[in-house]
Amino acid sequence: MATKEQYRICQTTGLRVYKSAENLIKANAVVAIVFLAVGGVFGIMVALTRWKAVHLLPADWFYMALTGHGINLLIVWIIFFEMAVLYFASAVILGSRLATPRWAWGAFALMLAGAVITNIAILQGGSSVMFTSYVPLKADPAFYLGIILFAVGTLIATFVFFGTLVIAKQEKTYEGSVPLVTFGATVAAIIAVFTIATGAIILIPTLLWSMGYISHIDTLMYRTVWWAFGHASQQINVAAHISIWYLIAAVVVGAKPISEKVSRGAFFLYVVFLQLASVHHLLVDPGLSSEFKIFNTSYAMYLAVLGSMIHGLTVPGSIEAAQRAKGYTNGLFEWLRKCPWGNPAFSGMFISLILFGFLGGISGVVMGQEQINLIIHNTIYVPGHFHATVVAGTTLAFMAVTYLLVPLIFQRELIFPGWAKVQPYLFGLGVTGISVFMMGAGTLGVPRRHWDISQADAVLPYDFPGAANLMMGLNGMSALLAGLGGAIFIIVIVGSILFGKRIESSSEEVKAEPAKVVGQYGSAKHPAVPGTLVMVAVFFTVFVLYYYVNWKYLAEVWPIR
Repeated sequence: MATKEQYRICQTTGLRVYKSAENLIKANAVVAIVFLAVGGVFGIMVALTRWKAVHLLPADWFYMALTGHGINLLIVWIIFFEMAVLYFASAVILGSRLATPRWAWGAFALMLAGAVITNIAILQGGSSVMFTSYVPLKADPAFYLGIILFAVGTLIATFVFFGTLVIAKQEKTYEGSVPLVTFGATVAAIIAVFTIATGAIILIPTLLWSMGYISHIDTLMYRTVWWAFGHASQQINVAAHISIWYLIAAVVVGAKPISEKVSRGAFFLYVVFLQLASVHHLLVDPGLSSEFKIFNTSYAMYLAVLGSMIHGLTVPGSIEAAQRAKGYTNGLFEWLRKCPWGNPAFSGMFISLILFGFLGGISGVVMGQEQINLIIHNTIYVPGHFHATVVAGTTLAFMAVTYLLVPLIFQRELIFPGWAKVQPYLFGLGVTGISVFMMGAGTLGVPRRHWDISQADAVLPYDFPGAANLMMGLNGMSALLAGLGGAIFIIVIVGSILFGKRIESSSEEVKAEPAKVVGQYGSAKHPAVPGTLVMVAVFFTVFVLYYYVNWKYLAEVWPIR
């Protein structure tokens, strides 16, 4: 058992924070934000190149920037931050000492080394293979080596998380089942193990191929296995950011889950079914049977989507129940109007929830249908969907919880609180524009990976409708707005860590109730949530209409006689 001097008690929450876990959370979060900045700069360069009136970069620089944008934001920034979330959800929320801190620091070093090596390979210009790195495109061996080192470090950190759960159970630092937030983080860690295993299966042979030790890699086999890694890595994000939704709702407004059993069941659906949805990236590939595609993109996907829909009801429902218990009972939406919208943690979380559900969720189901998918496959609609899920959903949720981590873990007050209040709205509005305008342009046929949508140098040039060019211009403007929101976030967080007023803590126990900030206190008792039910009804109405519109588009492309 660790001694009393090895931890402090958070004066706000009453949570026990061990120094080893605290330092690792700090290190992973800080490095994550650095790579968020790097990936964001690459992203703005990409968006300005796709804007026909600006067309910033030449082809070789565009594909280098596109590769750096995808690697740094879809993998490096998010997974570094997720490791911080795992340590917080285990050691801090459970009040436990961290398992094998030296292994955790070794994992951090491997992840950092891998990220740096891959970025150097990208910047040298010989590894512009984009995020998917499809063979026969061949990157420098250092590109694959860096990703493999990063993945190994992630795997070690994940096992440290599991070890911490064991220690907490053995030392009885909590009672009953693990809190819902920790349960969700555990689901994310389980998916991470699957993800890293599939990544190793395909990237290690690809490294040997790039070095000349393997003569050939089958392209269909590569795509099939790679997407088990590439898509599942985003499902780590889903489980992690939904856990953060529950955490912020509990901390900020004292929300109790409507039903912990139902919420845990929804998380479990992710473990069983979510990875299967990766097949929607392969619907035009000839080597997979129709039966396999239909099963994965219909029955299996529906069960995964069911999990997200449950969370989409229970998170706002728990907030409504908590607000109504405080007396905000007038009409359907007084509870919503009286929410702490000036708190960037809450506003960021709620905007993340809405955008992830309406933009990411609905577009994801449409993309997952074998028939409808054909009209948007490999168009810029696809990254539009990614931005709705990974950026509007995950990144905004991670930004939101950072506003809590700065005072709780870094023990600093936020600087520029006015900037912090508007940041989620600026970033959310910018990302909404990126997603909507990309998906609109993709519906009109704009390709996903072409550096020049005017295709001026093509042998057979094609002029897209004027609306497509307009949408790509609006996408560029939206990227600038999102970039401004991201820059404000980085300035506020980094400035707070460096210059924020110090918050004193104590090694003495305080009369706080840690359970009430982590969600382990049972379910709300038969709450009435009419406002949430109306919001859910609106969601389903939008979903049905959009689903119908896409089938109509398909019918116009291929008339049925």
